[in-house]
Amino acid sequence: MPDRAMENKTIQISFYQPKYQAAFESLNRAWIEKYFWIEPIDVEVLQNPEKNIMAAGGEILIALVDDQPVGVVALKRVSENVLEFTKMAVDEKFQGKKIGEKLAVVAIATAKVMKASKIILYSNTKLVAAIQLYRKLGFVEVELDGPYKRSDIKMELNLQ
Repeated sequence: MPDRAMENKTIQISFYQPKYQAAFESLNRAWIEKYFWIEPIDVEVLQNPEKNIMAAGGEILIALVDDQPVGVVALKRVSENVLEFTKMAVDEKFQGKKIGEKLAVVAIATAKVMKASKIILYSNTKLVAAIQLYRKLGFVEVELDGPYKRSDIKMELNLQ
């Protein structure tokens, strides 16, 4: 049965502002704690996104419904030409409404504007819907490395 409450709602994608830090942290904490555990790197990034993502030349996108944050994703600069697609979360009440896909599409377009040649991401294969979305968007699996203990897959998208 369709969600009538969402039918006439517009999803807007906005760039990060400090007023969104609490939503960035709470949406990600809820998602991570549901499936995994919070690692020290998560705490640092979620509590200090301006320092850990923005100041390093990254970007954070916020999905808004009625001006309320319902989804987030970050593009963390790894090197001059490589961005990490990270800290993506959608409020459980808004999942299944293509918000994650819309965030991802805007993030990819933003990465191109940021002159990235490649986007990498780390995930876990038990997140079947997320992996399917990444494959649909053109990400391919590559050899795993990375900072997260919970990750069992690394993917990348060539932007050139």
